[in-house]
Amino acid sequence: MPGILVVDDEPLQRDILKTILEDCGYETRTASSGEDAVKISREFNPDLILTDLKLGGMDGVELLGEVRKGDISPAVIIMTAYGTVSSAVEAMKKGAFDYLTKPLDKDIVLLTVKRALERTELLKENQQLHKALFDKFKIEGIIGDSKKMTEAVEIMKKVSSSAATVLILGESGTGKELAAKAIHYNSPRRTKPFTAINCAAIPETLLESELFGYEAGAFTGAASRRTGLFEATTGGTLFLDEVGDLPHITQSKILRVLQEKEVRRLGGRDAIKVDVRIITATNKDIEKEMQKGGFREDLYYRLKVVTIELPPLRERKEDIPALTDFFIRKYNQEFGKRIKGSENSAMKALAEYHWPGNIRQLESVIEKAVLMCDSNVITPKDIKSELKLFQPYGILNIDVPDEGINFEELENELLKKAMAKANNVAAKAARLLGMSYKTFWYRWEKLDSSASPKKDNHS
Repeated sequence: MPGILVVDDEPLQRDILKTILEDCGYETRTASSGEDAVKISREFNPDLILTDLKLGGMDGVELLGEVRKGDISPAVIIMTAYGTVSSAVEAMKKGAFDYLTKPLDKDIVLLTVKRALERTELLKENQQLHKALFDKFKIEGIIGDSKKMTEAVEIMKKVSSSAATVLILGESGTGKELAAKAIHYNSPRRTKPFTAINCAAIPETLLESELFGYEAGAFTGAASRRTGLFEATTGGTLFLDEVGDLPHITQSKILRVLQEKEVRRLGGRDAIKVDVRIITATNKDIEKEMQKGGFREDLYYRLKVVTIELPPLRERKEDIPALTDFFIRKYNQEFGKRIKGSENSAMKALAEYHWPGNIRQLESVIEKAVLMCDSNVITPKDIKSELKLFQPYGILNIDVPDEGINFEELENELLKKAMAKANNVAAKAARLLGMSYKTFWYRWEKLDSSASPKKDNHS
């Protein structure tokens, strides 16, 4: 039930308003002065204050200033005589929701109160949403005690309070967008938009219109003006995922945004000022792309003021138990299950797996396991099919000699053998190694083989 505080130094006016509001179901309290209203507000925490402009001592405008100091301040409606409407208008400029002129009309009072309470409820919901997002993406909640993750989290904490551009590096599925959201929702921009776009997923012809918008008639089919993501995200954070796939001309335009803090819509002449923090991510070796002329050097150094490297899951296996428990709790709630954890043998299998799909693959495995599990713990049979019947190392019967092995050479050899077996078709080779196509292609490009595989997702 919404709470309303009526403030008026005329007892009859207070009583009439209290009766009208209580008859409509509002919990109503009264105060005869601004000073009393401040005290009652602290204890009552009203959703709305209906106050006379002229009061003995603290007036309605001063009361407005006091109650607006809280985290969620109540809406304030000013009541005033006809001759002091200008003062009420000034109060609205300082944050009052509306004003009513005396003598009051019951229907207008109730309509204005209803509108004010709807706005207050909307503001509360908005703040609760932002708090929920902050809680969800708080940096302290990022799971991982491994050395590399601890180092990455420390950088996130330091960079969050700044407006510096951040480049997040890591394989597909390592949590790059999660890291970007953590930075945003722990920054001063947390109440402003966070917008993500995958630069590799949008055709080159559409990417610029998505980012910069366009004017009506800018091209065939542009029937009306469209606001681009830079403009729509002003004040917030724009996350450019797969930034290594940006076309060269788009790279030039983004560099201009970083330098000039302005954009031009396609087909437009006017520069539009924007205030956007840019966070980017890629699984490509951009320095290698620069050497080949595929990425602008000046843009690269603009984007990598701060660099965060997220390790693949195979390099932070000590975090697998905590991540597994987190995903079990998550999908228990979603599926209405009561899985308590994993058998030791199941956890051992999870820890020994090579995780080509990283955290995203682990989450998928646990999601299916929770859904299909018939007991109160996850067993090896619940994950067996998802883990491709165990590790390639066991299948190949490879032992680790005392002097150790070169893992990178082993990985490269597996890539080459899989590609040869797949008749040089990358999609087939990826399936042979239990990798996503994207992960395989990333590793193959790093290998920089002289072979020319067929880049075919559908083979």
